[in-house]
Amino acid sequence: MEEQREAVAVDQPLGRPRRFVFVLLDNFTLLCFASAVESLRIANRMSGQELYTWRLIGEGGEEITCSSGTTFKLDGGLDDLQRDDTVLLCGGIEVQNATTKKLLSWLRREARKGVIIGGLCTAGYAMARAGLLDDKKATIHWENADSFAEEFDEVQLTKSVFVIDGNRITTAGGTSSIDLMLKLIADDHGEDLANAVADQLIYSSIRTDQDTQRLSVPTRIGVRHPKLSQVIQMMETNIEEPISPSILARDVGMSTRQLERLFRRYLNRSPKRYYMELRLQKARNLLMQTDMSVINVALACGFASPSHFSKCYRTHYNTTPYRERGAQAARLSI
Repeated sequence: MEEQREAVAVDQPLGRPRRFVFVLLDNFTLLCFASAVESLRIANRMSGQELYTWRLIGEGGEEITCSSGTTFKLDGGLDDLQRDDTVLLCGGIEVQNATTKKLLSWLRREARKGVIIGGLCTAGYAMARAGLLDDKKATIHWENADSFAEEFDEVQLTKSVFVIDGNRITTAGGTSSIDLMLKLIADDHGEDLANAVADQLIYSSIRTDQDTQRLSVPTRIGVRHPKLSQVIQMMETNIEEPISPSILARDVGMSTRQLERLFRRYLNRSPKRYYMELRLQKARNLLMQTDMSVINVALACGFASPSHFSKCYRTHYNTTPYRERGAQAARLSI
């Protein structure tokens, strides 16, 4: 039996509970949804009041399956909402396929009411497709950032864990849902309650919208060499127009030979090879997540010649860009 505990005092008196409406898209990521709804449940428990309620809806209104295979029963379909509802779309893999015409029409209709609408994980894509993020700051899971930036240049894409811009909210996915909900709980009912929720979640490092979603370069590559990290950062931010190894070396104050030795020692490959792998990784993301032509993908990743791009891609991934695109289309049609 759960032990009794003293309720955490909240800053604002209890009025009508704030209702969250979770729109579960096909193949949504369970973690982003569970992190959000558990934060609300714990806020109610710690305050001793029903501060928040929620319901689950989705296209069809009956049930939906997340990316891990678990099926959820829905409370309803894409019906009319109350103006003071907070809508949170939960996205996941193959979000393009889950962004249907019916969903887009519903989003636009509800947005005209002035409803607060947010997208967790990849659901920012659906919001952007509906035009809800035009001229807004937003974020999305880093794996989808390249394709998002190519498709929605009217959106000010950031690398933040979450972004709140007016009545539009986006998160990067995973545990960033916790950071967002703690921010909303703090705004609604004070820092004490938000901290109590974090404590219950054993969430000891609360991030803000100023924190970036990806691990630092040294942490990701497992090497803490400042000049190596600086070069890799320069590579990652200059994919469309690659910088030569000699210029990279000069900019960090070393010779080209020293740079070669540094990469060989810590990463077991040349700077040129590492840079090529970064460019091909971005190319694969664009092929899998956008409708960009293979030629435009090649140009976006610094390849002046489509034939050279195809050759490099085949060498690295053991398939051609055209076959990769065809295989992806076949998977989405199943």
